[in-house]
Amino acid sequence: MNTGNAPKGTVLVSGASIAGPAVAYWLRRYGFEVTVVEKAGAPRGGGYPVDVRGTAVEVARRMGILPRLREAHIASRRLTFLDADGGEVAVVHPQAVAGGVEGRDVEVTRGDLADILYETVRDEVEFVFDDSVDTLTEHEHGVDVTFRSGLRRGFDVVLGADGLHSRTRELVFGPERRFHRYLGYCFAVFTMPNTLGLSHEVLLWNTPGRAAALYAVGDSDELHAFLTFARPEPPYEVLRDPAARHDLVARTFAGDGWEVPAVLTALRHADDPFFDTVGQIRMPRWSRGRVALLGDAAHAPSFLTGQGSSLALVGAYMLAGSLAAHRDHTAAFAAYERDVRGFVELNQAQVGEGGGSLFPVTAEALEERNGRLRGLTAPPPRTGRPAHTALTLPEPFGD
Repeated sequence: MNTGNAPKGTVLVSGASIAGPAVAYWLRRYGFEVTVVEKAGAPRGGGYPVDVRGTAVEVARRMGILPRLREAHIASRRLTFLDADGGEVAVVHPQAVAGGVEGRDVEVTRGDLADILYETVRDEVEFVFDDSVDTLTEHEHGVDVTFRSGLRRGFDVVLGADGLHSRTRELVFGPERRFHRYLGYCFAVFTMPNTLGLSHEVLLWNTPGRAAALYAVGDSDELHAFLTFARPEPPYEVLRDPAARHDLVARTFAGDGWEVPAVLTALRHADDPFFDTVGQIRMPRWSRGRVALLGDAAHAPSFLTGQGSSLALVGAYMLAGSLAAHRDHTAAFAAYERDVRGFVELNQAQVGEGGGSLFPVTAEALEERNGRLRGLTAPPPRTGRPAHTALTLPEPFGD
């Protein structure tokens, strides 16, 4: 789909998870010279399950990766809600809660999605691993970039696809706290042995303000464990201290029943724990000068919506198309924001449904949620949430 023999320009993409390789794929198809820099030493494998839904499925189809995503589809069969004592509250199809459509939307591990994207574009795009952006200096004709390694290079534009805690966003727009909207929860996620023999399913235990989930991907001998808890103010003081984070989680869930003590023990021995606050990124603008943001760096919706990966894929498609269609980066970035922001905000608003329904803070709200769950039918839904398909994709530029 290269619309000309001469390169359209040089683009640096910071981040090689989901949005980065996706935007690199489309930019390369449109004739741009693309470099992707990633602070990790290699593509990151593993990771918890993510969803590709609605409009994002069509992006995957146009990229030619949908068959591979379907092969990697997890196909969770049931989601069992448990009360404080471990008693069964309701058993539903996971898509009934997530808003996905069985047979159309796909669920894969984050690592599988990242690997598929990387393998699709790695031979066409320059990847620089174990490095990151240190400084950005914009001038009339481009952006001079100094990397952590000391390397210096120039690019026409820079795209920040470096996640919720984006270094690119910090350099260009300022500290994360200006744009971070805390949603009232913290979480820890890690892997642990599948001693319960779970298969293709999720167990979700709740008590007011606290939840523990065990996620069995296929018939693996490992589980993805999640511990989520409400907290009025974000515990910034513990975010950079692993021991303090563990102590906070252990204190919060001390004395809880079901399998929670075993989960806490597994957390203590886990070699891959990740702790963070639950929040969104809300920005008045996603670009400044020759630098633009996409994916979680621009508009993280939080895992409560389940839409982070889908928004990343759609945003990458739209941003690359805008850069291809407009000779001027200012016009391209403006068109990208104009066309995508409504879709993003509609999906960010889904957090009110996800957070309130999955993790009620009061006993009354929990009982109301349980009543709604008991009313859900077991079969998967035939239609998804309107927000997931609210954006109609334009045809690829030049077609």
